[in-house]
Amino acid sequence: MAHMAQNQASRKKGKKVTIENFYGGSTQGKEENEEEIQKNSEHASQNGNYQQALEDLKLELIQKMETFWKEKWEKEISCLTDKTAQLEKELEAANTRADKAEKQIQSLMTRIKDLEESEMIKQQESIKQTQTINELEENRKYLTEKVTDLENRGRRENLRIIGLPEKPEVNNKLDFILEEIIKENCPHVLEQGGKIEIERIHRTPSILNPQKTTPRNVIAKFKSFQVKEKILQEAKKRSFRYKGAPIRITHDLAANTLRDRKAWNTIFRKARELGLQPRIN
Repeated sequence: MAHMAQNQASRKKGKKVTIENFYGGSTQGKEENEEEIQKNSEHASQNGNYQQALEDLKLELIQKMETFWKEKWEKEISCLTDKTAQLEKELEAANTRADKAEKQIQSLMTRIKDLEESEMIKQQESIKQTQTINELEENRKYLTEKVTDLENRGRRENLRIIGLPEKPEVNNKLDFILEEIIKENCPHVLEQGGKIEIERIHRTPSILNPQKTTPRNVIAKFKSFQVKEKILQEAKKRSFRYKGAPIRITHDLAANTLRDRKAWNTIFRKARELGLQPRIN
């Protein structure tokens, strides 16, 4: 009540009632205030200004609370605004990175697609090349067989004599040596007059290899295929000899044919061991 009287007195003197002076927060003029309170206490109680002082205090309190919360909310809003701006910047940066990553992904996808298309084209080209190579290989085989066949046909009148001694007196008169071989082994094949017509006869290869100890083969080309076949059939029936030394007379075949037949020798040898009689047509 004393504080209320003090405030009433202050209001009469034109002073503003505040929370500080209402509760006696200031010590300056404390005695003067007490005297004024004593003098005016009765008057204050009579006028009934207690309600007005309370309203002033409420109003001041409300104003201070509004100021406090306003400043606090302004700080909070400012902080949230800064955070929002920062988040917006980060979001913008993230979107920029995402756009960049998307462009890189699109670029990679384009490169992958180009590589796949290039690989597909290469595979198609490889298939075409393989087909071309296969066709060329087939043509090569066909042409090789054709050439081999033509070569064998060109040798159909030839006979190959194996084992004839490598001597100068033999090499210089191979045609006479051949007649002597025929007279010794199959005289009934000789034509009228006791001579066989030979187109040519020679050693093969033409140059002697001094490192080889075996004599070179002799190739004889007859003018008559029938005469050549008669001599060959006689050579299959018996072993031919020249002056007592064994010799062999066979077909004169192309190198490819001889190589192919040689590959069958092992098979033929096993077949003969089993009592079979294999032969090549």
